[in-house]
Amino acid sequence: MTNSKRSMFRLAGWSILAATAALVGCGKKEETTVTAAAPASAPASAPAEPAKPQPLKIAFAYIGPVGDGGWTFAHDNGRKAVEKEFGDRVVTSFAESVPEGPDAERVMRDMVGQGNKLIFGTTFGYMDYMMKVAADAKDVKFEHATGYKTAENLRTYDSRTYEGAYMAGVIAGGMTKTNVLGVVGSVPIPEVVRNINSFTLGAQSVNPKIRTKVVWVNKWFDPPKETEAAQSLLNAGADVLMQNTDSSAVLQTAEKAGKYAFGWDSDMTAYGPKAHLASAIINWAPYYIKATKDALDGTWTTGQAWWGVKEGAIDIVSISDKVPAELKTKVETVKAGLKDGSFSIWKGPIVANDGKQMLAKDAVADDKFLGGVSFFVKGVEGKVPGGDKK
Repeated sequence: MTNSKRSMFRLAGWSILAATAALVGCGKKEETTVTAAAPASAPASAPAEPAKPQPLKIAFAYIGPVGDGGWTFAHDNGRKAVEKEFGDRVVTSFAESVPEGPDAERVMRDMVGQGNKLIFGTTFGYMDYMMKVAADAKDVKFEHATGYKTAENLRTYDSRTYEGAYMAGVIAGGMTKTNVLGVVGSVPIPEVVRNINSFTLGAQSVNPKIRTKVVWVNKWFDPPKETEAAQSLLNAGADVLMQNTDSSAVLQTAEKAGKYAFGWDSDMTAYGPKAHLASAIINWAPYYIKATKDALDGTWTTGQAWWGVKEGAIDIVSISDKVPAELKTKVETVKAGLKDGSFSIWKGPIVANDGKQMLAKDAVADDKFLGGVSFFVKGVEGKVPGGDKK
């Protein structure tokens, strides 16, 4: 098409548009009244629900495996009790078999990095590492089992295991035929020495002829070493064994030898039902629930806690039918006295095995004294060696 033809079409198009516009302009304009529809009344909106708070993240560092049947198993039962008590208000996690050394610091820093705001370290050897991590994580609350150092955001907690040891001793003193008891010791710190002594004092309360032999394994959890130590005690004439180690190896060794023993920290009946006389247990649930509630409520403060029978943290359970009724009654009397404060295990006169009087007649040991026990009472053979702490 040529340019002249394109121009003609354009002119024709513009003419038509102009004519149309003129016709519209000459026509009558109709006025239209538009009535706006009344807006529909909006339904009353419900008050906005407050945002649900994020759950408190809690982590536990364990010295042994959860399946040890003793110390760590008891702590993990406490963790589960926290979950049951607080439901979706908390989220818990744990790391097991964390050694007492620099690796403990690494694990706890990782727990902080994962957003945990309450961290429990469950063995003495974590103490200095927890202090370091706590200093760098002021917004996190730390709880250290069996330690003595505190900080603004770190407190300590412990259980009076010596109360359970004493009650076990009452039974042992009445069940032995050789008058020789054996204890497999972990590491020689006041906590363990206090338990050995209390076990002996309990036994002597029903049988003054009692002697106690001790073999140290210098570990908290080492079943082969615990087995070897238990067997050496049996070979030395002990016919009732106790332990301050974390596995069930001592009870199992007694079972095979046809002798008696106790569960420790948890109910170990199933590991040696014929040998089992009773289990001196720790119930960490009451403390763990309190500590969690403190953190949730904003009432958490530093300090030191040492709980026993009175607070529901220590008990002796599953006493065997082999134990005579009079011994069971004696144990129940002791337990009731510990609960209401009318009975004291460490009441003088108490004499060390070297003849030195450590507590005068009628004197009652305070917690400072108990926290520093480093001697064996009369009736326990040998000397307390030096060793690493828990």
